[in-house]
Amino acid sequence: MTMKQSPVAAVSSDAVSTSPESAGIDAEAMRAEVAKVIAAVRPAVQADKGDIELISVDAESGVVEVELQGACTSCPASSQTLKAGVERIMMDRVPGVTEVVNVGQLYFDDGTAVTL
Repeated sequence: MTMKQSPVAAVSSDAVSTSPESAGIDAEAMRAEVAKVIAAVRPAVQADKGDIELISVDAESGVVEVELQGACTSCPASSQTLKAGVERIMMDRVPGVTEVVNVGQLYFDDGTAVTL
């Protein structure tokens, strides 16, 4: 039994680019597409008493900054939801997105659920 090589695997990594410019997307269009994805995942986050807000999109680096709010701020699974859920969906649907970062976590990650 011979296995065929996947057409995706056959493409050299040099030929594949994830930058927004190579995908034909400008910064404004990229932000609009990111906002659509946020709107699509928001109901699922809100169902768990949380919320997600789009803060910024850096089209050059592909980094999307969001802020998880409500119950998400103290949920131990929120980072997993962000990376395995929101980031994966965002990267699948918006060319050029390389990472999704929770800015609230950057500013308030002191190891506790409550900040005084």
